[in-house]
Amino acid sequence: MALTEERSLIAPPEPARPARRGALIVGSIVAGLALAVLWSFEFVDHVIGDNVANTLLGHDAKATAIGGTVAGLVFAFVSGLAGTFTACNIAMAASIGPMSQAGGASATRSGLRGLLRPVGWLTLGMVTVSAVYGFVGVLLGDRLPQLSTDVVGGLPVRLIQSMVAFGVIGLAFVYLGLAAIGVLPDPFARRPVGRVVLLGALVGGFLIGRPYPLFNKLFHWAVDTGNPLYGAGAFVLQSLGNILIVSVLFAVVVLVTRGGFVRWLAAKPARTAAVTGALLIALGVFTFVYWDIRLPAMFGYGWFPKMPYR
Repeated sequence: MALTEERSLIAPPEPARPARRGALIVGSIVAGLALAVLWSFEFVDHVIGDNVANTLLGHDAKATAIGGTVAGLVFAFVSGLAGTFTACNIAMAASIGPMSQAGGASATRSGLRGLLRPVGWLTLGMVTVSAVYGFVGVLLGDRLPQLSTDVVGGLPVRLIQSMVAFGVIGLAFVYLGLAAIGVLPDPFARRPVGRVVLLGALVGGFLIGRPYPLFNKLFHWAVDTGNPLYGAGAFVLQSLGNILIVSVLFAVVVLVTRGGFVRWLAAKPARTAAVTGALLIALGVFTFVYWDIRLPAMFGYGWFPKMPYR
């Protein structure tokens, strides 16, 4: 009898799966669709991206030729930073939840070293992919659809590569999100670091389909050098510029809350799963819908809502 009473006083283990998963999935999908409808690439690419690049470089980033190796590498980082909020890059915001999970208690107990650990894992996955693509991209040169000026069925070939690359990345984000909340098998259930490394690799994969004009200019410069090591270095710097703001944002959130954000997530596994899953699903849906439904509709393939300001 005493043993039974003692057991009744022991709290049940915290569930690892969030409640109302159906509502969470629907809400995340709606958020992703809404973002795809409302997104203005003209504002983000030209108003924000071009102005940031022009200000940091001190000249017209599009019109001024890249003068030399050092200038090219500086251009790579600055154009990556300027393209942080482009439609081909914004999905990296989904990495904040997984980075918090991968940081765990170390982000609050180990000071700056523990804080940088999850950022380092994200960077590892990203740098690996971007360096390989930069190296191979220079070797292939104009044989890549991404550098082609051809048009097939009214669609630029370079945008077809974008549709394929971002369609795959978007679906991968959605899968990881559904896996995080327990709807699909999760290969990273006990490997949060592995999830962050994979997300980093997917962020590096953004370069494989990126049609951003400043990146296109960088890619042509890298090919013109004929040196695949320059291509690898430039693409790594481009990716580092891409994640700088998200990494700083993650660090600021952790430091300002004195680790409270990480502790808040870690306190309940279901909460961690919900935040991680919601971000991944929403931004995965946005990425897929934007590039594989909205983009073709712009060229007469299918239909997609158009806002008055577009």
